[in-house]
Amino acid sequence: MSEIAIEMIDVNKWYGTFHVLKNINLTVQSGEKVVICGPSGSGKSTVVRCINRLEEHQKGIIRFEGNELTNDPKSVASIQGEIGMVFQQFNLFPHLSVLDNLMLGPMKSRGLSRAQAEERARHYLDRVRIPDQADKRPSQLSGGQQQRVAIARSLCMEPKVLLFDEPTSALDPEMISEVLDVMVELAQDGMTMVVVTHEMGFARKVADKMVFMDEGEIVEQAPPTQFFEAPETNRCKTFLGQILQH
Repeated sequence: MSEIAIEMIDVNKWYGTFHVLKNINLTVQSGEKVVICGPSGSGKSTVVRCINRLEEHQKGIIRFEGNELTNDPKSVASIQGEIGMVFQQFNLFPHLSVLDNLMLGPMKSRGLSRAQAEERARHYLDRVRIPDQADKRPSQLSGGQQQRVAIARSLCMEPKVLLFDEPTSALDPEMISEVLDVMVELAQDGMTMVVVTHEMGFARKVADKMVFMDEGEIVEQAPPTQFFEAPETNRCKTFLGQILQH
């Protein structure tokens, strides 16, 4: 029986009077790949932002490895580095080289020496297939390269879980596959992943579980084969019909 990495129980969130997450129940096993999809504004990004405490939920329970995550600073600190996040926008420091962007977190949060941090940074730049870009600034890279740097930066903290919030949505079409290829390799290596994406080819290839959200609710959860070939709800059928035509 594999261990539970992340557990969300009846999680609710409001922005003012707007009920953005409604009774979210989701379990992510250690090593599992979960893909969350759904129309724009359905609450997908808010789910992953609540998991890594960028957002606070008002009701329900979120646990990481059995420990409840609250809004207490100690609770937030306990997951720093354990749960990595890759955003739509790359969020790299423009004034630092690629290498320095990667070394910063491990030196500050993990207590690595400069030499240790550099060794780790170069290892993960190699892992995302851009070892030759170490000395460049982010502005000198393509969007796909910048997103791979962002993935490497998360990997440098050696997290237990990686969250991806639409990591390819800001990229030109020809750059999407180079980022997805790296993500597929991470999945094959056994990384626990929660991925918000519209890339259904990627989802079919790596997902252990598909989660479909609409209007703040999880409408359907199923293994990929069942999800794509025999969706249970009309909302899911409509969404898949629209997205798979493109």
